Amino acid sequence: MAIAEISVVPVGTKTPSLSKYVAQVLQVLQTQKEVSYELTAMGTILEGDLDKIMNLIQKMHESAFGSGVARVVTTVKIDDRRDKVSTRDSKVQSVQRELGQSERRI
Repeated sequence: MAIAEISVVPVGTKTPSLSKYVAQVLQVLQTQKEVSYELTAMGTILEGDLDKIMNLIQKMHESAFGSGVARVVTTVKIDDRRDKVSTRDSKVQSVQRELGQSERRI
């Protein structure tokens, strides 16, 4: 199972607010069930089979052009661990254990 973080940013919009563009890109994820995702303040975390994630990344990138922009910058980070199962929750819990914490603190 792979974990990826994606940020899709349309360039040349009429406003500095990007929430409507982000919502449009996230609609791609709402129509599928094979990859789980979590929206964060700075991007979206995807979790699932790497091939399926890569397919979704392309769809998300392409969907941003549907809003009439001529340029889209997409940033992707992938963590593909093959020696054991790793999830976004298990990664956070591992760091919390090292810090001696039992739950998330904001």
